[in-house]
Amino acid sequence: MDGKRSYQSAQRREQARQTRRAILEAAGRLFVDPGYAATPLTAVATEAGVAVQTIYAAFGSKHQLLSELVDVTVAGDDEPVALPDRPFVAEIRALSDPRAKLARYARHLAVTHARQTEVMLALAGAATADADAARIWNKNVEDRRRGMTMLAAEIVATGSARPDHDVDSVADVLWLAMDFRNYDWLVRRRGWPAERFERWYIDTVAAAVLT
Repeated sequence: MDGKRSYQSAQRREQARQTRRAILEAAGRLFVDPGYAATPLTAVATEAGVAVQTIYAAFGSKHQLLSELVDVTVAGDDEPVALPDRPFVAEIRALSDPRAKLARYARHLAVTHARQTEVMLALAGAATADADAARIWNKNVEDRRRGMTMLAAEIVATGSARPDHDVDSVADVLWLAMDFRNYDWLVRRRGWPAERFERWYIDTVAAAVLT
């Protein structure tokens, strides 16, 4: 009997996860076009094939749905693993050469930007007119800055940073170079292959901060 209840419980959890995923995918499409402000939750519900009450039960509010959409899109999945604990971060830490660190991060960046740029552009636009979206945007900015400060510390620790740089100024360069709008312009608009974008990132940051 316990085994049957355990199976049914696991089945319900998986169904709930699939429902959440369908809602997030629907929101991802609609918050991009026609846009966050123009998309009521009833439209997301219709797109996802669920009742609007299901969205409220799963996410609580429209801005929480946007927040979780951003988190899942950045991470690439809904696993409860913080970005600093992801395998690519350990791989970067294991490298001793600063240019190799930049190359590994560039690969991660190209993959992430391919997945997130449309959603991030939508978030940036929504943040100009919606206070809740602005809070989500500001949190993302802070998260990015924190991540780039960690990478900057890794690079400075190799002893290869230029003498006029410290961790903060290296983080400034990294933060600017990793901005999704660079990917949007060079890859999505100008048609650069992802490999060329990666080389641009490595060469640009290396020239700016390394001896």
